[in-house]
Amino acid sequence: MPRIRLDLAYDGNAYRGWAHQPGLRTVEGVLRQALATIIRRDVPVVVAGRTDAGVHARGQVVHLHLEPQEREYAARGRDIEPEEALLRRLNGVLGREDGAVVVHAVTTVPQDFDARFSALTRTYTYRIADRRQLWDPLRRTDTAWVRRALDEELMDAEATSVLGLHDFGSFCRPRENATTIRELTEFSITRGSDAVISAQITADAFCHHMVRALIGACIDVGERRREPGWLFSRLSEPSWDERVRLAPPQGLVLERVEYPAEDQLAERAEQTRARR
Repeated sequence: MPRIRLDLAYDGNAYRGWAHQPGLRTVEGVLRQALATIIRRDVPVVVAGRTDAGVHARGQVVHLHLEPQEREYAARGRDIEPEEALLRRLNGVLGREDGAVVVHAVTTVPQDFDARFSALTRTYTYRIADRRQLWDPLRRTDTAWVRRALDEELMDAEATSVLGLHDFGSFCRPRENATTIRELTEFSITRGSDAVISAQITADAFCHHMVRALIGACIDVGERRREPGWLFSRLSEPSWDERVRLAPPQGLVLERVEYPAEDQLAERAEQTRARR
């Protein structure tokens, strides 16, 4: 069965998160409905990283399997490659919905490729407007509005303090039998020339609510609700509690997912499954 990779982007405000939920409009649900319209059956998909309700993506990745004849069927006799045909038809169906999901690429990949377990890193960005003059109604769906002025230098120092391999249990909503150990390779917070604060964060993987919890903690320090050094001190007590404050979802964007070379896909997936 050919393994197909989809690269897609979406406006998270239109959905109740990634994961399919009966009776709710989700990104996975809309994508699988579009695939079913084209392929004439339900097609399960595996995603690189689930996103919460209201969280966006520019570089989400999924993989799926099609029967050989299903891959060819997408072209329906037209003189174009099956991948290009599936790309056009998917965007056509999704566009009739509301255009909040766009598929940028469809490729046939090796059987060893796993959108979730083969990934090396995921990178997110986060936008914050911390004064009323910066509250742009045209960017309200991708920027968090904060009422108190933030100290971005304090926030950046907090971000830098938690780089590396740690148990991030104090910043992850617990799930049974799931590890909260992650390696944070990049976490920086700066104020741009437009005065909007931007965060960028990269890790091998993120557990449930981890990015929003880390950003929320940095905001607490930037507002001086918490003392400098609070994020690092929380690493010594890896337990989710009422002190965790999640940053609003609309400022968060999954920007990209990185994968190894084809000859390293199977090894990477095996290593990740052993840890997760």
